[in-house]
Amino acid sequence: MEEKKMIKQEFLTGERALFMSRDLHIVDCTFADGESPLKESRDIELEGSMFKWKYPLWYCKNVTAKNCVWFDMARAGVWYTDNVTLENTPIDAPKNFRRCKGVALRNVSFSNAEETLWSCEDVELTHVTAKGNYFAMNSSNIKVNDFTLYGNYSFDGAKDVEIRNSRLLSKDSFWNSENVTVYDSFISGEYLGWNAKNLTLINCTIESLQGMCYIDNLVMKNCKLLNTTLAFEYSTVEADIVSKIDSVLNPTAGTITADSIGELILEKDKIDPAKTRITCRDMQE
Repeated sequence: MEEKKMIKQEFLTGERALFMSRDLHIVDCTFADGESPLKESRDIELEGSMFKWKYPLWYCKNVTAKNCVWFDMARAGVWYTDNVTLENTPIDAPKNFRRCKGVALRNVSFSNAEETLWSCEDVELTHVTAKGNYFAMNSSNIKVNDFTLYGNYSFDGAKDVEIRNSRLLSKDSFWNSENVTVYDSFISGEYLGWNAKNLTLINCTIESLQGMCYIDNLVMKNCKLLNTTLAFEYSTVEADIVSKIDSVLNPTAGTITADSIGELILEKDKIDPAKTRITCRDMQE
């Protein structure tokens, strides 16, 4: 196998500076003003390099970037690109990763993650931090470990998602999602999981006003619900809650076990109370 051609410590300007490149090892370079510098490129290794303008990696395949930087104006940075890996890279630009397949992000931070990771497939996030709304909308086959998110409307429409050891400060997360499982994580945000199908939360701590409503097949195992009110409305539920629930409103069916429930609202004109079995441990002692 031939070694890649090296481009080192270059200051590259102008539109499509390295358009349709093949088999490059780019080290300590700066991509300054000029759109789409690496558009349609293949088999590219980036190391210690900087992107300072729009659309750096579009329609690319087989890209790795280590110890690189995406500055604010490198927006919409990676679109329509397959097999891309980023490591140890801060990204200050919004709208990154759109319609990509095979995305691996390790030790990556997004200071402006607005509309990031949309409609992508086969995604792995490890030690990632993001701040911005609408993260990972309509993406699928996602595995996440040690993720911290500050931003609302995350994972809307996402499918086949596994999240571990993470912290989501995110209103309206997991709306319209399917087959999402979250382990050992903290989630705070109103209206968690509305209109989802097959949402499973295991060993999680949740804070949510009107959380977990309108869900088809909600499973909660060994979870805490802190400051969580009007939960489970019109949801089918299998929930084992190891804390008090402040209030429960009109679950459709299933079982709910908790230490106690502050207020239980079951309106017979809206649901059939007999279809949900509710047990409070404190009442059994």
